[in-house]
Amino acid sequence: MPDFEVTVIGAGVIGLAIAARLSERHPSLVVVEKNERYGMETSSRNSEVIHAGIYYTPGSLKARLCVEGREQLYTLCSKHDIPHKRITKIITATNEEELARIEAIYRNGITNGVELKMLDRRATLKLEPNINTVGSIFSPTTGIISAHGLMDYFYHAAINNGATVQHYCDVMGIESSSRGYTIFVDEHGHRSSFTTEKVINAAGLYADRVASMVGIDLEKAGYKQYFAKGSYFVVTPSKARLVSRLVYPVPLNEGLGVHAVLDWGGRLKFGPDVEYLHDKRIDYFVAEAKRSAFAASIRRILPAIQDEDITPDMSGIRAKIQKEGEPPKDFLIVHERERGLEGVVNLVGMDSPGLTSSPAIARYVEELLYG
Repeated sequence: MPDFEVTVIGAGVIGLAIAARLSERHPSLVVVEKNERYGMETSSRNSEVIHAGIYYTPGSLKARLCVEGREQLYTLCSKHDIPHKRITKIITATNEEELARIEAIYRNGITNGVELKMLDRRATLKLEPNINTVGSIFSPTTGIISAHGLMDYFYHAAINNGATVQHYCDVMGIESSSRGYTIFVDEHGHRSSFTTEKVINAAGLYADRVASMVGIDLEKAGYKQYFAKGSYFVVTPSKARLVSRLVYPVPLNEGLGVHAVLDWGGRLKFGPDVEYLHDKRIDYFVAEAKRSAFAASIRRILPAIQDEDITPDMSGIRAKIQKEGEPPKDFLIVHERERGLEGVVNLVGMDSPGLTSSPAIARYVEELLYG
């Protein structure tokens, strides 16, 4: 018998959601996490938005799992008192060219099964009188959620099911064995190993590295990840009430654009931008030098914001499988059965809407494993 039936690598929101679900049928489940606490990387450094599912290619995993996950999140939040708010969202067109583009976005969202409404300039300004607009999309099902509150829920659900979460446990290698897989780990310099029947790679920023440990050629498989840093600036309190909901621009190629975010402390923030880290060095510093360019991006949708109204706040790093300049790609969630790796599921390129999709991703992984 292996030491564990299931091993989940990575205790971000996706790994924890998977652990919470799979531990219902496999209490002999361990989550290994290299950091001192769960959710210390991408999962705790984002906009904390519950996405509606508007932008993603119809039929894609991102579209399907976002829409499913959104509804599951609202149910979980209501049932388990996870802080959240259906704050709603506007995607504003600032000129006639963008107006044509949001009509295409609207049709895409409707195809994905998202409740949306097109608003003209007058109706938009009635909701948000301070924004720059010639028309907009209104999304009533977009919200915000406490990412930490959600992760706390998944963590305790897994623990209550009998699962183990091991921190300061860095995976160094994986080998096939007669009992499934042997996982080699480093815990504060102490090397050890254990066996497991199934391996779920939810390692976030390092998911491609873990995938390579089971012998997958990253370039050939399309699993190579690129780090994209997103910085946020916070608006001075005197202008924090210029908007009352999430306000997004028409999205650019590599992201949804610098948008207005209202956080749990009542602060108004803008972000994230997209800065590829070609050396893949983890760096969360938000440079003051970004201020002018950031303010210019903000003024695209909120003209009253001046350079001096914003200050550096936080940043996060997302793992993307598209190179800089390429269009967004779908989630990669693959049971590697065809590669002779029965019981190994890789989750690669889990950027936005990973937080929103997390409970649906857990359901999807279970389906991949058990049909």
